[in-house]
Amino acid sequence: MLRTFLSIAAASALTVLAATHLASAGESNRANLGPVGPNEPILATVGTTRMVAYYERTNGNCAVNAVVFDSSPNGGGDASARVRVALHPGELFHLEGVKDAHVVLACGPDAKLLTVLNRGEILTKSASKALY
Repeated sequence: MLRTFLSIAAASALTVLAATHLASAGESNRANLGPVGPNEPILATVGTTRMVAYYERTNGNCAVNAVVFDSSPNGGGDASARVRVALHPGELFHLEGVKDAHVVLACGPDAKLLTVLNRGEILTKSASKALY
């Protein structure tokens, strides 16, 4: 029961952190695409969609929690969706959006890390959007 409470508290804290970060960051597109260890955040932006994700090691697996929200002026930045998924080492999780926007998360060996596999695509799209 304590573990469930801590997981819910951590997800709530990440949601508040994400909303606070958006309010203070303006147009800054900070990214941390990994690899990260347990309870460290992955921060990704694809178009106007932002994602904050972290994982916990559970029985040698990655228990991933991701919060996704639209940061556009008309997108309702306060609304968010939480996704939870358990990955075995080597498994991938595709979080897909609209207009070919997606993030691919991978659980590393022995669940010691979580990383974004399509980092080049995400960084290229962010850079090209900043130019226009």
